Amino acid sequence: MVDAEHEKQAAAAAAALLVEDGMAVGLGTGSTVAHLLPALAARGLDLRCVATSPATERAALAVGLRVEPFERLERLDIAIDGADQVDPAGWLVKGGGGAHTREKIVAAAAERFVVIASSEKLVESLSPPVPVELLAYGLASTLRRLEPIELRDVPPSPDGGLIADYLGRFGEPAETAAFLAASPGVVEHGLFAPELVGEILVARGGEVERLVPPLAGVDHA
Repeated sequence: MVDAEHEKQAAAAAAALLVEDGMAVGLGTGSTVAHLLPALAARGLDLRCVATSPATERAALAVGLRVEPFERLERLDIAIDGADQVDPAGWLVKGGGGAHTREKIVAAAAERFVVIASSEKLVESLSPPVPVELLAYGLASTLRRLEPIELRDVPPSPDGGLIADYLGRFGEPAETAAFLAASPGVVEHGLFAPELVGEILVARGGEVERLVPPLAGVDHA
């Protein structure tokens, strides 16, 4: 049986080695990133870190990493985050922890966005749910427009948005991403396009494999 936690730790350790002294680093949110933080702190580098959630910020500070408000930085050298699903083309579903809006902002600001995952996160095709962050204003109307959708019984995001899961079936991720992005009331959705992704480090047993999506970094200079 595959030990998912061991794989997450291996992928996180491999990603920590990509970080160099003096870098501005975006830190994602979730169980895989929880393994990244101590691995990164153990390297003793001089880093400027940005956290995508209060939970990540607290955990990063607890292991001695320096965390700054993102407002102080225009760009990041690297961002590292996990994923809930990864398809063969490099599309991701993210946001199980409800932090996908900040995660996407951080990924887009990074010169290099590295995804770390255990082998169980690889799927043949993406499937619901897709996390979405919604404005409270006009919520009932937004939910009706996006049916089938389920509002989570969780606190609002750090930016005040409500977290829900879009449960509609979909084929091409790009079409679903466009539909959600064009829906009034949607702050952000958890579909991440391959263009955002620099590389994916997938742990399989004791080995870590590096995958580069076909469209990786097309929109990045």
